Amino acid sequence: MIDSHCHIAGKEFAVDLDAVVARARAAGVDRALVILAAEDEAEFARVSAVSAAWPECRYAVGVHPHHAHMFAADPAKAAATVAARLEALPLARAIGEIGLDYHYDFSPRDVQHAVFRAQLQLALDRGLPVVIHTREAEDDTFRILAEEGGDRLRGVFHCFTGDAAAATRALATGFYLSIPGVVSFPKAEALRHAVTQVPADRLLVETDSPYLAPVPFRGKRNEPAYVARVVDQVAAARGVAPEIVAAETDRNFDALFRP
Repeated sequence: MIDSHCHIAGKEFAVDLDAVVARARAAGVDRALVILAAEDEAEFARVSAVSAAWPECRYAVGVHPHHAHMFAADPAKAAATVAARLEALPLARAIGEIGLDYHYDFSPRDVQHAVFRAQLQLALDRGLPVVIHTREAEDDTFRILAEEGGDRLRGVFHCFTGDAAAATRALATGFYLSIPGVVSFPKAEALRHAVTQVPADRLLVETDSPYLAPVPFRGKRNEPAYVARVVDQVAAARGVAPEIVAAETDRNFDALFRP
């Protein structure tokens, strides 16, 4: 199994990273895509520890919409910052997470748009996939994706928690959908139904560690080992064995991120 989105270079894992990796391996999780905030020096300082503990990890680098305000005066600098990180990190395989977040509006919306567009152009220039974060901003997210790249862009909508209609709209972009631990929540019936509509070759699974731990770990720190629980829930919704979902999502991860 592969955790296609986690934040294990974050401070939340600094003390017990080796144990976290050991639990992931014991659960059958052999790889992960680690998401890095381009502007976070402390997080990048921990990358060497992550790679030492888990050499099979690959990385994505981006400026999250929450942090877009840091580049309000010069949105192009956000892309330049990401580009510099990519040059210094040979194991980087994607740009992200990037996108729009209108739930908190930690950054002005026009600034979010500009920073998002700059990073999409960088992805096109580098031929890299993008990891998309969109929350309460779907119309603008899809519009900007179409305007900046259309079918030339490839990537994944991370932490997809929508219904079947939302899945259909996202899949129409040609992107993958990554399912988080929310699929295990009792009230997530619409998401479980949506999961049945996703083609087998467009499906990924993730933890978004340290956030959104699945049942029965809800409320605790999430970690990559728990992607096994996500696989179980997705398999149950689709009416197949977990081994089938694990194999399908592994193949999809390799096709998108070319690790």
